[in-house]
Amino acid sequence: MANVVVVGSQWGDEGKGKIVDWLSEHADFVVRFQGGHNAGHTLVIDGVSYRLNLLPSGVLRKGKIGIIGNGVVIDPHALIHEIRQIEEQGVHISHENLRIADNATLLLSLHRVLDELREDSNHCTKIGTTRRGIGPAYEDKVGRRAIRLIDLENLETLPQKIENLLNHHNALLRGFGRNEISVSSIFNELTSVADRILSFKEKVWTLLDDANRVGKRILFEGAQGALLDLDHGTYPFVTSSNTVASQAASGSGIGPDSLDFVLGITKAYTTRVGEGPFPTEQINEIGEFLCKKGREFGSVTGRKRRCGWFDAVLVRQAIKTNGITGIALTKLDVFDGVKEIRICRGYKLDGKDMLYLPSSQEEQSRVEAVYEILPGWSKSIIGARTWNDLPVEAIQYIHHVEKFVGVSVIMLSTSPEREDTILVENPFNDSNESGEQKESE
Repeated sequence: MANVVVVGSQWGDEGKGKIVDWLSEHADFVVRFQGGHNAGHTLVIDGVSYRLNLLPSGVLRKGKIGIIGNGVVIDPHALIHEIRQIEEQGVHISHENLRIADNATLLLSLHRVLDELREDSNHCTKIGTTRRGIGPAYEDKVGRRAIRLIDLENLETLPQKIENLLNHHNALLRGFGRNEISVSSIFNELTSVADRILSFKEKVWTLLDDANRVGKRILFEGAQGALLDLDHGTYPFVTSSNTVASQAASGSGIGPDSLDFVLGITKAYTTRVGEGPFPTEQINEIGEFLCKKGREFGSVTGRKRRCGWFDAVLVRQAIKTNGITGIALTKLDVFDGVKEIRICRGYKLDGKDMLYLPSSQEEQSRVEAVYEILPGWSKSIIGARTWNDLPVEAIQYIHHVEKFVGVSVIMLSTSPEREDTILVENPFNDSNESGEQKESE
């Protein structure tokens, strides 16, 4: 058996929800290992749509255990609200199917306040955050002043920890001309949800170690794209956590030698939400077409996504930094009816050829995409479930993607429906799940 890490190979919104749902049926544990409720996806199971932000998808399936790892920052009130919504849809959430790492960091209301103040300030770089407090919560974690889930067990020592936290944050609030926050308000905010949140507490690293040793299958579910990684993304226009596959280990407490297969979810074109460089962005008719037909609006914020051609340079770079073994290509059907399709195979920077995105923010803003032009197809591929159902031009496009990014397409999604998936290789190595032989070029 293999443990599988699922990561987005672009700026997020690659369609991870459908693929994670398919894989979660084959897994015993599904682990969220980074991010917060700033990411989300919708799963459709037996015709019912479930909207998830913090909850791992495993909680939706009987016999599976969902885990929120120590790498996640948890807004306890948002989590309880999400649990309540899911339970109203008939899915019971308890310690039986949800565990939360006892050393996970909690996100507080003051983090949301600071996030909004910074985004609205003329003195700060506008990142385009979701304003949900993710960045400030991670700052507290790194600054060693965060409140963690385990701290809710001892209410006698909690006020002192809150005071240490507010010594930092109230100085910032004064700088923004805002009123200070009292210890009692944060204490009441936490104690009002303490019993409910603590009911899911678990020493996750031991749980996963035990599961791994007896051959249980573990699916690690990334929340955002690799290009938003704090170290390897388009800094500073990134999220506040590491989103690359190696974070699955440190964000859950399992050893890196237990990460067997890394699946990169990859959209057939490129999108991003928020500010930052975007070499293949199309601010024209094709950009509008991709946005409208692909329904490219943020699942959390509802913001319109920026759209452009497939950027093989960035995906190839993400494959290297994540150790991606194979990719699941999604939303290829959006190109149905497009006469000419482009793939970015390289860049030019100040007249020089480049095969990677430079680290410099200034250079990132100046790179120009170099394209390979391919013919489109007129036949709809929506619902295709075998390679024989695909037009030759679509297969040619897939082969070019593989050639430029350096790994194989092992799964192909041809519609939002779960069953409309062409499987070449099952990442879990199930002997009873045979993939289809891919057509040669």
